[in-house]
Amino acid sequence: MSPTTVRRVLQRVVMPVDRDTDVLPLYVDPDRPQLDVNTVGMTLKQRSRLPPAPPNADVEPDPHAVLDRRRYRIGESSRISFGTYFNAFAASYWRQWTVVSEVSLHVRIRGEGASVIIYRSMPDGRSQRVDDETVHGTEPVDLRFDLSLASFADGGWYWFDVIAGPDPAVLEQASWEADVPADRAVPGTVTIGVTTMNRPDFCASLLAQIGGDDDVHGVLDEVVVAEQGTRKVRDAEGFAAAQESLRGKLRVIEQANLGGSGGYARAQLETLEAGRSTYMMCMDDDVVCEPESILRAVTFGDLCRRPTIVGGHMFSLFAKSRLHSFGEIINRYRFWWMSPPTVQSDWDFAERNLRSSRWLHRRIDVDFNGWFMCLIPTEVLRRVGLSLPLFIKWDDSEFGVRAAESGFPTVTLPGAAVWHVPWTDKNDALDWQSYFHQRNRTVAALLHSPYEHGGRVLRESFNHQIKHLFALQYSTAELRHLALEDVLAGPERLHADLMTKLPELQAKRRAYDDARTAPDPDAFPPVRRERPPKRGQDPTLPKGKVGQLLAAATSAVRQVRRPRPLSAQHPEARLSALDARWWMVAQFDSVVVSMPDGTSAAWYHRDKEEFTDLLRRTVEIHQRLYREWPTLARRYRQALPDIVSPEQWTKTFEASQATRAAAVPEEERS
Repeated sequence: MSPTTVRRVLQRVVMPVDRDTDVLPLYVDPDRPQLDVNTVGMTLKQRSRLPPAPPNADVEPDPHAVLDRRRYRIGESSRISFGTYFNAFAASYWRQWTVVSEVSLHVRIRGEGASVIIYRSMPDGRSQRVDDETVHGTEPVDLRFDLSLASFADGGWYWFDVIAGPDPAVLEQASWEADVPADRAVPGTVTIGVTTMNRPDFCASLLAQIGGDDDVHGVLDEVVVAEQGTRKVRDAEGFAAAQESLRGKLRVIEQANLGGSGGYARAQLETLEAGRSTYMMCMDDDVVCEPESILRAVTFGDLCRRPTIVGGHMFSLFAKSRLHSFGEIINRYRFWWMSPPTVQSDWDFAERNLRSSRWLHRRIDVDFNGWFMCLIPTEVLRRVGLSLPLFIKWDDSEFGVRAAESGFPTVTLPGAAVWHVPWTDKNDALDWQSYFHQRNRTVAALLHSPYEHGGRVLRESFNHQIKHLFALQYSTAELRHLALEDVLAGPERLHADLMTKLPELQAKRRAYDDARTAPDPDAFPPVRRERPPKRGQDPTLPKGKVGQLLAAATSAVRQVRRPRPLSAQHPEARLSALDARWWMVAQFDSVVVSMPDGTSAAWYHRDKEEFTDLLRRTVEIHQRLYREWPTLARRYRQALPDIVSPEQWTKTFEASQATRAAAVPEEERS
């Protein structure tokens, strides 16, 4: 270490906080076969001839064990790998984005004859053995391995395995460290912003997770909770303990429901006004956090070459070894979020570990990171502004695109993650949230699309609208139409609509059959048809573009006919959410459809007049939006600096406080 550098821990090797076996594959990987010293050198055929163990022989307990947050025991003559999501070192990300050029692995280990073996991977997932060392004696030994990052331009990880000798071995601790410039010696600090809406127990549990880690306290300035619900986090059973664990660093701010964007913008504004934090971190209220992820994000941000947004990954809360996506980009022509082509979504690390999953070793560059866990430098907030007032949807992705246009990249950092309810279990493309999907995507495209008339945005919008009409989802089509009307009304409406739009949408949806759900399977009459399906079989998926065009044509013809009389009293079919595709639903005059979350169902009815009216308005508004796109895009882009400014958000929060105060009964105010 030279006088101009200091040593910093980049990443500690950790074990699960609560020893949850469902998450263990993300921390340790015992998939290599156990080494039996009595059969070393035997071929598989020779081993197969060995006599079986006596039937009364004692069954040995599992020799592997998590001892505490940093320590792990490896059974005698056994092998364990730390080439896992949380404990391998994502070398290519550090090489690409930070000032780090060489990393050191420090291992403290105990166990006579134990070996530590270092591996690295290539961008295509092939692995190579790099170094190794064997322990002599029974006392704990400190080992150090110096490893270059020079050849990790396009991808690759470092990790280590431990092989125990004739006695059990114990990994006492391990960490990945680096010598960094002296001006990067002092860690940055963070204000964590949590937006909560009627999830008091979940939110209190998250606060306890943050407050329960002493090392996180070393970088934590404050946790700001934007309370927007009627069921308050302060009333949760675990709140008092969580508040105590945060040692005076918790502030709960009550405001009207301004959605996720309003909650996060509040924390962003409070962070800027306090003027002490290097970063503001967005974190959802319904996540389970790996506290080490906060430290890793801050450390990575400290060592980036330029101010960089550092995001984490999202694992499923219900299947904890399943990763939702390894990175997200914006397809600029469609202006739609997606995973890069090389990424495989919904990856289960319990089935395929990091070392055997070749695609995971290529570095993934992203356009944005979801705000379920995302670290934003306060310098970026000062330069590009706060969140767009979009309520929900597209606030995080638009911010990532906006920041990149000002020279601030986003990195989704492997080894930093939370567990969250997976998006695939939600119904937000059909319910009241469909308005925000439509409006906010269109607004983001107006602000940032490099293509004339937004590329494919309007064509896809029209196509989706037609599919919803064919699928008898009239409430969804109506809300999507309202979204485009509000886009055409101009950027001045965005802040004004934050407090009023949700009740308006919910009231409008209630007028439609497809929005009225019931949890009881007997809430709907039995299925009856006036005539059986053709050839005894319902339609199947149209094949190819020609098949889809034919299905669309026949569906369009069917929509202008009068519904069959019996369909008003009895559904003609029951469809699961998986089968309720537009080309299937379009075959019926009424049908009961299950919701994607499996909790309820709705009875859809075909309405010729409703279809005709919505179709006419769909054509008209898309034609108008196409004509006005260039002018509208200029209006939104010119208004953007003011819309996202702290000053404009301050006015919105003041109005929110007044509205909330007026809604609180006088006895509660006193």
